[in-house]
Amino acid sequence: MRRNFLRLAATTLLFAVTRLALAESYPVNPLRLVVGFPAGGPNDILARVVGEALAKRLAQPVVIENIPGASGNIATEAVVRAAPDGYTLLLVGPANAINGALFDKLAFNFLQDIAPVAAIAREPLVMVVHPSLAAKTVPEFIAHAKAHPGKIRMASTGKGSSPHVTGELFKMLTGLNLPVTHYAGGGPALKEMIAGGAEVMFEPISAAIEPIKSGKLLALAVTTQMRSEALAGVAALGDFVPGFEASAVTGIGVPRNTPAWIVDLLNREIKAALADANNRLAEMGSTVLSGSPADFGTLLAAETEKWARVIKMSGARP
Repeated sequence: MRRNFLRLAATTLLFAVTRLALAESYPVNPLRLVVGFPAGGPNDILARVVGEALAKRLAQPVVIENIPGASGNIATEAVVRAAPDGYTLLLVGPANAINGALFDKLAFNFLQDIAPVAAIAREPLVMVVHPSLAAKTVPEFIAHAKAHPGKIRMASTGKGSSPHVTGELFKMLTGLNLPVTHYAGGGPALKEMIAGGAEVMFEPISAAIEPIKSGKLLALAVTTQMRSEALAGVAALGDFVPGFEASAVTGIGVPRNTPAWIVDLLNREIKAALADANNRLAEMGSTVLSGSPADFGTLLAAETEKWARVIKMSGARP
Protein backbone atom coordinates (compact mmCIF):
# COMPACT_ATOMS: atom_id res chain seq x y z
CA MET A 1 0.00 0.00 0.00
CA ARG A 2 2.91 2.30 0.87
CA ARG A 3 4.47 1.50 -2.50
CA ASN A 4 1.24 2.45 -4.31
CA PHE A 5 1.08 5.69 -2.36
CA LEU A 6 4.65 6.58 -3.27
CA ARG A 7 3.99 5.74 -6.91
CA LEU A 8 0.88 7.95 -6.89
CA ALA A 9 2.79 10.79 -5.20
CA ALA A 10 5.60 10.54 -7.73
CA THR A 11 3.15 10.58 -10.62
CA THR A 12 1.36 13.61 -9.19
CA LEU A 13 4.66 15.43 -8.67
CA LEU A 14 5.79 14.58 -12.21
CA PHE A 15 2.49 15.88 -13.61
CA ALA A 16 2.81 19.11 -11.63
CA VAL A 17 6.42 19.65 -12.72
CA THR A 18 5.57 18.88 -16.35
CA ARG A 19 2.63 21.29 -16.28
CA LEU A 20 4.80 23.99 -14.71
CA ALA A 21 7.44 23.48 -17.39
CA LEU A 22 4.80 23.70 -20.12
CA ALA A 23 3.32 26.83 -18.58
CA GLU A 24 6.74 28.45 -18.50
CA SER A 25 7.18 27.67 -22.20
CA TYR A 26 3.82 29.14 -23.27
CA PRO A 27 3.51 31.37 -25.08
CA VAL A 28 6.83 31.55 -26.90
CA ASN A 29 5.36 32.89 -30.16
CA PRO A 30 2.92 35.68 -31.07
CA LEU A 31 -0.78 34.87 -30.67
CA ARG A 32 -3.34 35.36 -33.41
CA LEU A 33 -6.72 36.85 -32.44
CA VAL A 34 -9.14 36.26 -35.31
CA VAL A 35 -12.01 38.72 -35.85
CA GLY A 36 -14.83 37.85 -38.23
CA PHE A 37 -15.54 41.41 -39.33
CA PRO A 38 -13.57 44.22 -41.03
CA ALA A 39 -11.39 46.75 -39.27
CA GLY A 40 -13.21 49.72 -37.74
CA GLY A 41 -16.28 47.87 -36.47
CA PRO A 42 -17.14 47.12 -32.82
CA ASN A 43 -15.66 43.60 -32.84
CA ASP A 44 -12.40 44.91 -34.26
CA ILE A 45 -12.23 47.84 -31.82
CA LEU A 46 -12.82 45.55 -28.84
CA ALA A 47 -10.28 42.99 -30.08
CA ARG A 48 -7.59 45.65 -30.34
CA VAL A 49 -8.22 47.00 -26.85
CA VAL A 50 -8.18 43.52 -25.29
CA GLY A 51 -5.34 42.31 -27.51
CA GLU A 52 -3.11 45.19 -26.46
CA ALA A 53 -3.74 44.54 -22.76
CA LEU A 54 -3.31 40.77 -23.16
CA ALA A 55 -0.03 41.19 -25.05
CA LYS A 56 1.42 43.06 -22.06
CA ARG A 57 0.34 40.26 -19.74
CA LEU A 58 1.77 37.46 -21.90
CA ALA A 59 4.87 39.36 -23.07
CA GLN A 60 4.04 38.26 -26.62
CA PRO A 61 2.39 40.20 -29.47
CA VAL A 62 -1.30 39.53 -30.05
CA VAL A 63 -1.85 40.01 -33.77
CA ILE A 64 -5.37 40.96 -34.83
CA GLU A 65 -6.39 39.12 -38.00
CA ASN A 66 -9.60 40.29 -39.68
CA ILE A 67 -11.31 37.57 -41.73
CA PRO A 68 -14.68 39.08 -42.68
CA GLY A 69 -17.46 37.31 -44.51
CA ALA A 70 -20.59 35.20 -43.97
CA SER A 71 -21.50 36.96 -40.72
CA GLY A 72 -18.33 35.81 -39.02
CA ASN A 73 -18.68 32.18 -40.10
CA ILE A 74 -15.52 32.19 -42.24
CA ALA A 75 -13.42 33.38 -39.32
CA THR A 76 -15.03 30.91 -36.92
CA GLU A 77 -14.38 28.00 -39.27
CA ALA A 78 -10.75 29.12 -39.65
CA VAL A 79 -10.31 28.91 -35.87
CA VAL A 80 -12.21 25.61 -35.65
CA ARG A 81 -9.70 24.14 -38.12
CA ALA A 82 -6.63 25.71 -36.48
CA ALA A 83 -4.21 23.75 -34.32
CA PRO A 84 -5.48 23.52 -30.71
CA ASP A 85 -2.23 24.87 -29.29
CA GLY A 86 -3.34 28.15 -27.72
CA TYR A 87 -1.88 30.34 -30.42
CA THR A 88 -5.10 30.93 -32.39
CA LEU A 89 -7.92 32.72 -30.56
CA LEU A 90 -11.38 33.74 -31.74
CA LEU A 91 -13.05 37.02 -30.81
CA VAL A 92 -16.45 35.55 -29.97
CA GLY A 93 -19.31 37.95 -30.65
CA PRO A 94 -23.10 37.99 -30.87
CA ALA A 95 -23.05 36.57 -34.42
CA ASN A 96 -21.68 33.31 -33.02
CA ALA A 97 -24.75 32.96 -30.81
CA ILE A 98 -27.04 33.87 -33.71
CA ASN A 99 -25.73 31.99 -36.73
CA GLY A 100 -26.69 28.50 -35.60
CA ALA A 101 -30.37 29.45 -35.88
CA LEU A 102 -29.98 31.72 -38.89
CA PHE A 103 -28.06 29.40 -41.20
CA ASP A 104 -29.40 25.98 -42.13
CA LYS A 105 -26.01 24.41 -42.85
CA LEU A 106 -22.69 25.32 -41.27
CA ALA A 107 -19.42 23.40 -41.48
CA PHE A 108 -19.13 23.46 -37.69
CA ASN A 109 -21.17 23.45 -34.50
CA PHE A 110 -20.09 26.56 -32.63
CA LEU A 111 -21.00 25.43 -29.11
CA GLN A 112 -19.22 22.11 -29.65
CA ASP A 113 -16.23 23.08 -31.79
CA ILE A 114 -15.11 26.27 -30.03
CA ALA A 115 -14.00 25.97 -26.43
CA PRO A 116 -15.00 28.98 -24.30
CA VAL A 117 -12.08 30.70 -22.59
CA ALA A 118 -13.31 33.94 -21.04
CA ALA A 119 -16.13 36.43 -21.35
CA ILE A 120 -15.03 39.99 -22.11
CA ALA A 121 -17.96 42.38 -21.93
CA ARG A 122 -21.65 43.04 -22.34
CA GLU A 123 -22.25 46.12 -24.45
CA PRO A 124 -25.47 48.00 -25.27
CA LEU A 125 -26.29 48.84 -28.84
CA VAL A 126 -27.49 52.31 -29.71
CA MET A 127 -30.22 53.24 -32.17
CA VAL A 128 -28.79 55.95 -34.40
CA VAL A 129 -30.32 57.93 -37.25
CA HIS A 130 -28.93 60.30 -39.84
CA PRO A 131 -29.23 63.91 -38.58
CA SER A 132 -31.21 64.88 -41.69
CA LEU A 133 -34.10 62.63 -40.65
CA ALA A 134 -37.09 64.58 -39.37
CA ALA A 135 -37.50 62.26 -36.35
CA LYS A 136 -35.43 63.22 -33.31
CA THR A 137 -36.93 60.82 -30.72
CA VAL A 138 -38.05 57.18 -30.76
CA PRO A 139 -41.79 58.03 -30.77
CA GLU A 140 -41.21 60.50 -33.61
CA PHE A 141 -39.25 57.86 -35.52
CA ILE A 142 -41.99 55.25 -35.13
CA ALA A 143 -44.64 57.73 -36.27
CA HIS A 144 -42.49 58.85 -39.21
CA ALA A 145 -41.75 55.27 -40.31
CA LYS A 146 -45.44 54.32 -40.11
CA ALA A 147 -46.31 57.34 -42.25
CA HIS A 148 -43.68 56.31 -44.83
CA PRO A 149 -43.75 52.48 -44.91
CA GLY A 150 -40.84 50.92 -46.74
CA LYS A 151 -39.11 54.28 -47.23
CA ILE A 152 -36.82 54.32 -44.17
CA ARG A 153 -33.72 52.24 -44.86
CA MET A 154 -32.02 50.32 -42.06
CA ALA A 155 -28.29 49.53 -42.24
CA SER A 156 -26.99 46.21 -40.94
CA THR A 157 -23.43 45.07 -40.29
CA GLY A 158 -24.18 41.73 -41.94
CA LYS A 159 -26.77 38.98 -41.93
CA GLY A 160 -26.91 37.40 -38.53
CA SER A 161 -24.95 40.18 -36.84
CA SER A 162 -26.12 41.68 -33.57
CA PRO A 163 -27.25 44.92 -35.29
CA HIS A 164 -29.22 42.84 -37.80
CA VAL A 165 -31.22 40.77 -35.31
CA THR A 166 -31.61 43.74 -32.95
CA GLY A 167 -33.15 45.63 -35.86
CA GLU A 168 -35.37 42.66 -36.63
CA LEU A 169 -36.51 42.59 -33.00
CA PHE A 170 -37.32 46.31 -33.23
CA LYS A 171 -39.30 45.78 -36.44
CA MET A 172 -41.14 42.84 -34.92
CA LEU A 173 -42.16 44.69 -31.74
CA THR A 174 -43.17 47.91 -33.52
CA GLY A 175 -44.67 46.45 -36.70
CA LEU A 176 -42.56 48.78 -38.85
CA ASN A 177 -41.61 48.14 -42.46
CA LEU A 178 -37.91 48.98 -42.63
CA PRO A 179 -35.98 47.57 -45.63
CA VAL A 180 -32.59 46.26 -44.52
CA THR A 181 -29.32 46.76 -46.40
CA HIS A 182 -26.47 44.51 -45.25
CA TYR A 183 -22.85 45.64 -45.26
CA ALA A 184 -19.63 43.70 -44.63
CA GLY A 185 -19.16 44.88 -41.06
CA GLY A 186 -19.66 47.86 -38.79
CA GLY A 187 -17.09 50.09 -40.48
CA PRO A 188 -18.72 50.04 -43.94
CA ALA A 189 -22.22 50.30 -42.45
CA LEU A 190 -21.35 53.34 -40.34
CA LYS A 191 -19.65 54.98 -43.30
CA GLU A 192 -22.82 54.52 -45.35
CA MET A 193 -24.97 55.85 -42.50
CA ILE A 194 -22.83 58.98 -42.19
CA ALA A 195 -23.00 59.47 -45.95
CA GLY A 196 -26.81 59.30 -45.84
CA GLY A 197 -27.13 55.97 -47.64
CA ALA A 198 -29.35 54.66 -44.83
CA GLU A 199 -31.48 56.40 -42.22
CA VAL A 200 -31.38 54.13 -39.14
CA MET A 201 -29.04 51.60 -37.62
CA PHE A 202 -28.48 49.65 -34.41
CA GLU A 203 -24.77 49.56 -33.54
CA PRO A 204 -22.70 48.77 -30.43
CA ILE A 205 -21.82 51.94 -28.57
CA SER A 206 -18.06 51.40 -28.94
CA ALA A 207 -18.26 51.86 -32.70
CA ALA A 208 -20.98 54.52 -32.81
CA ILE A 209 -19.88 56.80 -30.00
CA GLU A 210 -17.43 58.91 -32.03
CA PRO A 211 -19.88 59.67 -34.88
CA ILE A 212 -22.47 60.51 -32.21
CA LYS A 213 -20.17 62.88 -30.32
CA SER A 214 -19.07 64.58 -33.55
CA GLY A 215 -22.70 65.12 -34.61
CA LYS A 216 -22.45 62.91 -37.68
CA LEU A 217 -25.13 60.62 -36.26
CA LEU A 218 -27.97 61.21 -33.78
CA ALA A 219 -28.53 58.72 -30.93
CA LEU A 220 -32.19 58.03 -30.15
CA ALA A 221 -31.93 55.24 -27.57
CA VAL A 222 -29.75 52.49 -26.11
CA THR A 223 -31.01 48.92 -26.33
CA THR A 224 -30.45 47.79 -22.74
CA GLN A 225 -33.06 48.20 -20.02
CA MET A 226 -30.88 50.74 -18.23
CA ARG A 227 -29.24 53.83 -19.69
CA SER A 228 -25.53 53.72 -20.46
CA GLU A 229 -23.04 55.93 -18.62
CA ALA A 230 -21.18 56.38 -21.90
CA LEU A 231 -24.30 58.08 -23.33
CA ALA A 232 -25.91 59.31 -20.14
CA GLY A 233 -28.39 61.61 -21.84
CA VAL A 234 -29.77 58.96 -24.17
CA ALA A 235 -32.97 57.14 -23.22
CA ALA A 236 -33.50 53.38 -23.03
CA LEU A 237 -35.45 51.96 -25.96
CA GLY A 238 -37.56 49.87 -23.60
CA ASP A 239 -39.09 53.11 -22.28
CA PHE A 240 -40.88 53.44 -25.64
CA VAL A 241 -41.06 49.82 -26.85
CA PRO A 242 -42.14 47.65 -23.89
CA GLY A 243 -40.11 44.47 -23.47
CA PHE A 244 -37.25 45.57 -25.70
CA GLU A 245 -33.77 44.49 -24.53
CA ALA A 246 -30.67 43.58 -26.52
CA SER A 247 -26.95 43.67 -25.90
CA ALA A 248 -23.75 42.39 -27.46
CA VAL A 249 -21.91 39.72 -25.43
CA THR A 250 -18.28 39.15 -26.39
CA GLY A 251 -15.46 36.89 -25.27
CA ILE A 252 -12.56 34.71 -26.34
CA GLY A 253 -12.68 31.13 -27.63
CA VAL A 254 -10.15 28.60 -28.91
CA PRO A 255 -10.35 25.40 -30.99
CA ARG A 256 -11.86 22.37 -29.32
CA ASN A 257 -9.26 20.08 -27.71
CA THR A 258 -7.02 22.96 -26.69
CA PRO A 259 -5.36 21.69 -23.46
CA ALA A 260 -7.30 22.64 -20.35
CA TRP A 261 -4.22 24.15 -18.70
CA ILE A 262 -3.81 26.56 -21.63
CA VAL A 263 -7.50 27.51 -21.44
CA ASP A 264 -7.15 28.14 -17.69
CA LEU A 265 -3.97 30.17 -18.18
CA LEU A 266 -5.60 32.29 -20.87
CA ASN A 267 -8.68 32.78 -18.70
CA ARG A 268 -6.56 34.15 -15.84
CA GLU A 269 -4.52 36.42 -18.08
CA ILE A 270 -7.56 37.72 -19.99
CA LYS A 271 -9.32 38.59 -16.73
CA ALA A 272 -6.21 40.43 -15.57
CA ALA A 273 -5.98 42.19 -18.95
CA LEU A 274 -9.62 43.25 -18.65
CA ALA A 275 -8.90 44.77 -15.25
CA ASP A 276 -6.07 46.74 -16.87
CA ALA A 277 -8.35 47.89 -19.71
CA ASN A 278 -11.46 48.47 -17.58
CA ASN A 279 -11.46 52.26 -17.92
CA ARG A 280 -11.15 52.13 -21.71
CA LEU A 281 -13.94 49.57 -21.96
CA ALA A 282 -16.20 51.66 -19.71
CA GLU A 283 -15.62 54.68 -21.94
CA MET A 284 -16.78 52.53 -24.85
CA GLY A 285 -20.02 51.71 -23.04
CA SER A 286 -19.11 48.13 -22.09
CA THR A 287 -19.63 46.36 -18.78
CA VAL A 288 -16.70 44.03 -18.12
CA LEU A 289 -17.65 40.39 -17.49
CA SER A 290 -15.68 37.79 -15.58
CA GLY A 291 -15.92 34.15 -14.57
CA SER A 292 -14.54 30.78 -15.52
CA PRO A 293 -14.49 29.15 -18.96
CA ALA A 294 -17.54 27.14 -17.88
CA ASP A 295 -19.35 30.35 -16.89
CA PHE A 296 -18.71 31.78 -20.34
CA GLY A 297 -19.96 28.55 -21.93
CA THR A 298 -23.21 28.81 -19.95
CA LEU A 299 -23.63 32.44 -21.03
CA LEU A 300 -23.08 31.54 -24.69
CA ALA A 301 -25.68 28.77 -24.49
CA ALA A 302 -28.23 31.20 -23.02
CA GLU A 303 -27.51 33.84 -25.68
CA THR A 304 -27.84 31.21 -28.42
CA GLU A 305 -31.25 30.17 -27.10
CA LYS A 306 -32.45 33.77 -26.80
CA TRP A 307 -31.52 34.80 -30.33
CA ALA A 308 -32.86 31.56 -31.79
CA ARG A 309 -36.31 32.64 -30.53
CA VAL A 310 -35.92 36.07 -32.15
CA ILE A 311 -34.80 34.53 -35.45
CA LYS A 312 -37.78 32.16 -35.46
CA MET A 313 -40.34 34.83 -34.58
CA SER A 314 -38.99 37.43 -37.00
CA GLY A 315 -38.58 35.00 -39.89
CA ALA A 316 -35.11 36.42 -40.61
CA ARG A 317 -33.15 34.34 -43.13
CA PRO A 318 -29.64 34.67 -44.57
